[in-house]
Amino acid sequence: MENIKNYINGTFSSPVNNNWMDNYNPSNGEVYGKIPESSKEDVDLAYKAAKSAFKQWSQTTLEERSRILIKISELLEANLQRFAEAESKDNGKPVSLAKAVDIPRAASNFRFFGNAITQFASESHESIGQQAVNYTLRQPIGVVACISPWNLPLYLFTWKIAPAIAAGNCVVAKPSEVTPMTAYLLGEICNEAGLPKGVLNIIHGLGGTTGQAIIEHQDIKAISFTGGTATGAHIARVAAPMFKKLSLELGGKNPNIIFADCDYQEMLNTTVRSSFANQGQICLCGSRIFVEEKIYQQFKTDFVTKVKALKVGHPAKQATNIGALVSKPHLEKVKEYIEIAKTENGTILCGGNEVKVEGYENGYYLEPTVIEVPNDECRVNQEEIFGPVVTIMPFKTEDEVLLMANKVKYGLSATLWTNNLKRTMRMSNQLQAGIVWVNTWMMRDLRTPFGGIKASGVGREGGFEALRFFTEAKNVCIKY
Repeated sequence: MENIKNYINGTFSSPVNNNWMDNYNPSNGEVYGKIPESSKEDVDLAYKAAKSAFKQWSQTTLEERSRILIKISELLEANLQRFAEAESKDNGKPVSLAKAVDIPRAASNFRFFGNAITQFASESHESIGQQAVNYTLRQPIGVVACISPWNLPLYLFTWKIAPAIAAGNCVVAKPSEVTPMTAYLLGEICNEAGLPKGVLNIIHGLGGTTGQAIIEHQDIKAISFTGGTATGAHIARVAAPMFKKLSLELGGKNPNIIFADCDYQEMLNTTVRSSFANQGQICLCGSRIFVEEKIYQQFKTDFVTKVKALKVGHPAKQATNIGALVSKPHLEKVKEYIEIAKTENGTILCGGNEVKVEGYENGYYLEPTVIEVPNDECRVNQEEIFGPVVTIMPFKTEDEVLLMANKVKYGLSATLWTNNLKRTMRMSNQLQAGIVWVNTWMMRDLRTPFGGIKASGVGREGGFEALRFFTEAKNVCIKY
């Protein structure tokens, strides 16, 4: 049994109430450890540790903060295999994916913000004629909260923590209770890197109790949250009367728009990846595929052929393309949407069934599923499924597909496949999304702003946007 503990003030401790929850391995459906079911008392302890550390950490030189963050990055890279296997065991994703993407990206987050903080600058303005100069200070907020989801556990956990502590804040962080292991291991890495006690505190537990205690805490001044739209709305309602700063990265129902003039083979290969990477459990996956009518039949045949060739299997096996879904309840939710599609006259072109992997028959495996939908307004084309399920349908004109692409409550990302420059410029401007990829998918530059519009969230992460969120701007005016 791999039991984990809270990480408070640089030490690992059991929850105050001594309550524990089971931690499941999605690949076999078995309990493989216990995690704390933390209470308000644990959150208070974490806050006190963070508050105590804040004065010294906020006055630490940028160079020293940078050195520690880069050291954390180096230690993550040195422990790549260990973290990748832990992430896979906790989440169900292939070890190969965690090793190639998730853990390297977590390391990159610390390295990037460790360097970015030394380049982060504010502005000054000489008021000619008034004999005055104005300059802006960017000061850390204090104790902030970072709450991350289960789909990219360490990747998104560090995406928040790294800029928060780089900017001089101290953090109370809560990973998903479904995937807590790599967050727990991160505490060990932070100690080894020399991060001062109390700068980062990691509390495990349920969203409704532990998470609620964090967002209700009067003295935690900012919340960075990634997760479901309904939870984000709840956090906004709780935080608004306390005037907390909020960054909310929420759900998505992202369009993948394919025109006949695209580079067909590159589009096809990338679309398979953008549909089913991480079992489709990425908020940026292109879950609605719109294909220009003149190539629709060819695309449908070729796409389904490639999807059928994807190997569903145990996450540790090198040949596996599709691992296990994160939990039994999530598997049931995704299966329910497949049944809904049938009632809406959708056609299951491939997949749709649970998979029994030999030796791991109790794991949470599902075939990658392609559904041809009769119209863009059916539920499976409007609601976030967050699994290995995509819908496809044809379109005739640019105006028609723009209307369908934008006719959802979400606005996180969009992907556009075309070699027509004028169309690229027109559609990139009109697509209602925080991110538009053209002839690619998931190509990220950590300097760029990341986030969505509409029900996909509030605020932006990434680059200097993240450092601005985790600081307060103060104007100083001096007359001379």
